[in-house]
Amino acid sequence: MEQLILHLIGDYVTQTDRMANEKISDIKMAFLHAFIYSVPFFLLDISIAAFLMIFISHAIIDRYRVAKYIIYARNYLHDRSLKWSECKGTGYHQDKPAWLTVWLMIIADNTLHLSINYLAILYL
Repeated sequence: MEQLILHLIGDYVTQTDRMANEKISDIKMAFLHAFIYSVPFFLLDISIAAFLMIFISHAIIDRYRVAKYIIYARNYLHDRSLKWSECKGTGYHQDKPAWLTVWLMIIADNTLHLSINYLAILYL
């Protein structure tokens, strides 16, 4: 439960509008957001290795929008006719409702962060 609360605080409470808007185009902003996101995890008495995994993976996932590539790969495996040019915004085909695809991508992104955080805390 603590991990979930720290994730929500780091990703939604401490992230400024500027960070949210610029982290996908500015690596420095992605790392600033990831650092601010990661620091509270020290409250869980984690190792330096776990902190670094949480910090670096968060920056990479957010900067490169990794979730949309995972979504597209999953959808492509199910339907080989999908073209990246028609899915590149969120990983879902552009004929789907925009509000739905954005929320599904946010859920996939959060699932990715939480899974990596959990494994880092457990094993590192």
